[in-house]
Amino acid sequence: MKVLLIGSGGREHALAWKIAQSPRLTQLFAAPGNPGIADHATLVDVNVEDHAAVIAFCQENDIDFVVVGPEAPLVAGLADDLRSAGIATFGPSAAAAQLEGSKGFTKDLCARYDIPTGAYQRFKSAEPAKQYVREQGAPIVIKADGLAAGKGVTVAMTEANALSAIDDCFDGAFGAAGAEVVVEAFLDGEEASFFCLSDGKTALALATAQDHKRVGDGDTGPNTGGMGAYSPAPVMTPAMVERTMREIIEPTMHGMAKDGHPFSGVFFAGLMITAKGPELIEYNVRFGDPECQVLMMRLKSDLLPILHATATGTLDQVSAQWRDDAALTVVLASKGYPASYDKNTPIAHVPTERADAKVFHAGTAIKDGQLVATGGRVLNVTAFGKTVTEARDRAYALATEVKWDNGFSRSDIGWQAVAREKDGPAKG
Repeated sequence: MKVLLIGSGGREHALAWKIAQSPRLTQLFAAPGNPGIADHATLVDVNVEDHAAVIAFCQENDIDFVVVGPEAPLVAGLADDLRSAGIATFGPSAAAAQLEGSKGFTKDLCARYDIPTGAYQRFKSAEPAKQYVREQGAPIVIKADGLAAGKGVTVAMTEANALSAIDDCFDGAFGAAGAEVVVEAFLDGEEASFFCLSDGKTALALATAQDHKRVGDGDTGPNTGGMGAYSPAPVMTPAMVERTMREIIEPTMHGMAKDGHPFSGVFFAGLMITAKGPELIEYNVRFGDPECQVLMMRLKSDLLPILHATATGTLDQVSAQWRDDAALTVVLASKGYPASYDKNTPIAHVPTERADAKVFHAGTAIKDGQLVATGGRVLNVTAFGKTVTEARDRAYALATEVKWDNGFSRSDIGWQAVAREKDGPAKG
């Protein structure tokens, strides 16, 4: 099978690494890719925003299957256009991608189909939103409705923070994404990420993970795209996974089909495990970044036929097997991230892959023969272990081998699971 992978981040490097292991693969291309992905795929200079150009490349190179990594091309309808051209594609339609493209769309779906989530209101101007905040009080959550690269959400612990976050959205801090704002109830509990494939009729549960959104140790500082993750998430016990499938995933899948937007791709459910059980914080319609990195490390099965079955409506014919081992990834980011940071800083050394660990490239490029950091999140140092503690120790040990003067990381990725392991046997 000849495959084209769309994307250039750490998530796509992890997907490329795993797809390249498939005996069913004959050739893998990536557009635009990155220097890490180049170890597994032929990089092609195709503008992924030009759907006609992507289709032309696929037709000229006899591509059998396209895997779309990031959310923006999905929201822009790339999967629709590829499928219209007769090319099998992993990823939802533009209509179904509204689950990520519009927070309000998702909240309305939850209300329609009785999916547990925080109470909310939608606003198109600042003053009514502020009045609602004053009535509800803090803590409260302010979300830009559209795509904001993981940075459009403010968990406001004070009313003043909430009012300021509303102003930020309507003053253009997140561009068009902030033209509408969702204000919702603060959910108290432990966050977890749950991944599940859907072909519109069948749902296949994958695995769980826990992300670390805040930039600083102790979950302090501003939200980022994610500073590290581990899998599995101990809070997601088998009983909690079963409830999540029954109460959240299956009603979403059936509701989307009933509304005329059947969902084909990956449900990435951001959950809060509350005293009442699992509640939906938000949906993403692609693999998480950096959660994908730990999932791909743990997946024993061949990824390619599972993705292809999702895209072709035959998900009921495949299954996924997982390593019992934990995996953990530490994000190395450019100093200053998530605010402004220097670009094109040189990376002198990235350690090579070993049996229990690998470094995935995210925001990197080759400039004048030198590997440089081009993004905020740059490298994902990922490792296995019998426990999260062991995986953490291996990942941080490998991170010390990276030679990059402008990089930094959190030092406490996995802290909740590590604390659990100290207190007793790991669960889940």
